[in-house]
Amino acid sequence: MPGLELLGGELSAIRRAFSVGRIEAIEAGLLRLRGLEKEACLGDLVHIGAPPPEGALGEVVAITPESVTVLAAGTGHRALAVGERVFLVGAARLSPHDGWLGRVIDPLGRPLDGRELLRGSTARDTAGPPPPAAQRRTLGARLETGMRVFNTLLPIVRGQRIGLFAGSGVGKSTLLARLAVGLAADVVVIALVGERSRELREFTDRVLGPTAMRRAVVVAATSDQPPMLRRRCAPAAMTIAEWFRDQGRQVLFLCDSVTRLAEAHREVALAAGETASLGGYPPSIAPLITQLCERAGPGAGASGDITAVFSVLVPGSDMEEPVADILRGVLDSHVVLDRQIAERGRFPAIDLLRSVSRSLPEAASAEENALINRARRLLGAYAQSELMIRAGLHSPGSDPELDAAIRAWPALDAFIAEREPQGIAESFSALARCLSLADEAEATDVHREEIRR
Repeated sequence: MPGLELLGGELSAIRRAFSVGRIEAIEAGLLRLRGLEKEACLGDLVHIGAPPPEGALGEVVAITPESVTVLAAGTGHRALAVGERVFLVGAARLSPHDGWLGRVIDPLGRPLDGRELLRGSTARDTAGPPPPAAQRRTLGARLETGMRVFNTLLPIVRGQRIGLFAGSGVGKSTLLARLAVGLAADVVVIALVGERSRELREFTDRVLGPTAMRRAVVVAATSDQPPMLRRRCAPAAMTIAEWFRDQGRQVLFLCDSVTRLAEAHREVALAAGETASLGGYPPSIAPLITQLCERAGPGAGASGDITAVFSVLVPGSDMEEPVADILRGVLDSHVVLDRQIAERGRFPAIDLLRSVSRSLPEAASAEENALINRARRLLGAYAQSELMIRAGLHSPGSDPELDAAIRAWPALDAFIAEREPQGIAESFSALARCLSLADEAEATDVHREEIRR
């Protein structure tokens, strides 16, 4: 039966007829067409010069009563010329199925791993809506991640949407890969937007590895691809995640990165005539990002959930940068990676005091919340006086809370960097042991004071 369904999917994708227009003018990569004004819609795909799968790809970016404007993705082996035929394909649609697990594809559903990829029986629009707001469930249970810091101080719950904010070269992609391997989920869908082409194979073969790839689908649009394909990468991956969610699966969605998605959208939008604002980004960037994020999260009815991690490249650690600012307003938590922490060799380079999980305090028990709050207070006390401590200006005994923070800080710093997979209970036990060092410091200080008296 599954074989017949896949055969039906392939047969239903066969098109015998296309609406055809012709190029009337060519202006700086934009094509003005005649003949498709009544059939085309914004965002539709076209093939230039020959029907699919031949010809160059293009996207409809503007429509007037007299003409249609298309942004060409490339000329392929044919030179664009006035009078050339253009075939209207329509909205981008994907037809996922279980056979897509373990595969690497592009945003149009074409295989990138050299193997044949069959379509499923049901096609889905890549610009689909999120579940109805009034019918969505609340955030679910806490998830095992295999990492101490996310099991305790920054818990992740089912259906949560997380922003990972980092500069270049501080371990963002490595942290995403560790979540892909260790976080509890049935399926992992990964969108690699604008990645270097040489890193794609390394990411799937070495960083993820065969075990993680067996439950993963990777959608990639490398940096050498046209902006219209890079812009479609994250929505296409989200469409695949939604299909698995609607089958009742628990899905982990990873996007690296929203910044490169925004840059690709900026290229397309400015070419279409949209005015730049918001630090050089067009006004349409905000709805693009928020709509993508809203498609993730808890499902409705009998469907599963999509737990999502969106990475953001923040140049110069500028958290007020437009893309980062938009994301912080719609996500359930944010994790900040700090370059100074990475430079001293601690990975993951999480700045815990600038990171927050909005799943707390509900995601932890009263005892666990007490441990989390105590750890944050000690780390905050140390960070506030770090320059004074390193300069040797702190006098032991003058501030008992700071004395406790100094005693516990090395253990807490090592706790965050722990790489050995551990369960949630084990992680909280390890955190309690770290904090016991601070308690020992307080007990010692009291004992010394009693002796002095």
